[in-house]
Amino acid sequence: MNDRSSKWYALHTRSRFEQKVYDGLQGKSIQGFLPRIQVMSRRKDRHKKILVPMIPGYVFVLSDLEPEEHLNIVKTVGVVRMVGFMGRPVPANEEEISSLMILDGTDRTVQNQRYMKEGDRVMIMEGPLKGLVGFYLRHKVQSERVVVSVELLQRSVSVEIENWALEKIPR
Repeated sequence: MNDRSSKWYALHTRSRFEQKVYDGLQGKSIQGFLPRIQVMSRRKDRHKKILVPMIPGYVFVLSDLEPEEHLNIVKTVGVVRMVGFMGRPVPANEEEISSLMILDGTDRTVQNQRYMKEGDRVMIMEGPLKGLVGFYLRHKVQSERVVVSVELLQRSVSVEIENWALEKIPR
């Protein structure tokens, strides 16, 4: 159904089940949306562009939430739950879905990274400083560079580096 009462809802999926959920919805003739982006895959021997979910763990579904269809959606293999508040599904913001649709299918390479804030431990993943661990200090204004503080021998040095070359280290 694609009438005025239909809205986009977010489905939380099992880890790495986004495509399976999307395919399951399509198989039930329910309109789903799995925004994907191109990323550089780091292989030991090469770098390759691959398509991955833009928002890992989530797929969107267009529905009027009629009881039978709602049940059909949440029973789709890989669906953990429909995102909502106090047990009730909450529709996604239409403008945000439109923006995701514009990004989806673009040939631009987008880096989907964990949100980094001042003080987060990070590791440099590319270039001559690969493997170096430091602390995220700040994002340089008007630039793709960030400042990372590295503590070495009780001294602190800061280095500017492209943010795509960093990976946040979980606590």
